[in-house]
Amino acid sequence: MVHIKNPSIVIKEFLNYNDYNRVTKLMEACIAYDNISLKLELDYKLSHSFQKMKDMNNSNEFMFYEGEMLIGYIGICQFGAEMMEVNGMVHPDYRRRGVFSRLYGLVKDEWRKRSTQDMLLLSDHHSRSGQAFIKSTEARYDKSEYEMFLVNEPKDKTVLSQILLREAMNEDAKEIARQNKIYFQIDPRSELTLPEEEAKHGVYIYLAELEQSCIGKVHLNREDSTGVIFGLGVLPEYRGRGYGREILLRSIEKLNEKKVDDIKLQVEVKNRNALSLYQTCGFKETSTMDYFKLAKRNFN
Repeated sequence: MVHIKNPSIVIKEFLNYNDYNRVTKLMEACIAYDNISLKLELDYKLSHSFQKMKDMNNSNEFMFYEGEMLIGYIGICQFGAEMMEVNGMVHPDYRRRGVFSRLYGLVKDEWRKRSTQDMLLLSDHHSRSGQAFIKSTEARYDKSEYEMFLVNEPKDKTVLSQILLREAMNEDAKEIARQNKIYFQIDPRSELTLPEEEAKHGVYIYLAELEQSCIGKVHLNREDSTGVIFGLGVLPEYRGRGYGREILLRSIEKLNEKKVDDIKLQVEVKNRNALSLYQTCGFKETSTMDYFKLAKRNFN
């Protein structure tokens, strides 16, 4: 048993480069030990950490140290006013010492201070410790996000020529927010995502247009040598016509033009049957992240 002799907790608004490296090292140790995935959004956080913040009073990074060694971490991601996402980890040698519970208590205190109504707790579907901890919080299952990699050629590579993927501009921010509300229940009244600013950090948003009408969207970025597809959606009135598949295939083409080694797809679904679309396009499921919701109105 490894004892904690010199504990300390550091709470920050955002990560700096040293924090990023320490959290990454801890994440790699946990992934290797547990053979699971973690969604910490570290690269996204670091790329945005030095921008001017709208609210300088929020704490988002909670770090537990044993001496100079980072042994526990919980991070908050907030992409809309109504909901925040929480994910974290503890070094395998320091588990069952109350590290995560202590950090989680601080996260709850931060949640109470915010106007945010819902908190999502994230856990890999196969993480026994993560699933057990979330069960103890009485959070309720909300959805799952599947991470899939392109491993095969699409069964049918035919695309419909009338679909155009147009790179979004800042003037499209309200339309992107409107679609995020439809697909992901993100409050459109929250701070708008500006596509031209996101592009500076390597995240490119494309609007799918059919005869000059916007029918959906998709987000693309690059993590080292891996291309990533996420935020894909088709407006309800255009579904069931193969447009989602075409947007996906065109996204693959755009990433291949960037000479990536791998292509990863991140998609949220409530029904596993919906994965068949992505499987026919050559993607294979590699991990599943479960989301559990706590509502402030039901929280004591």
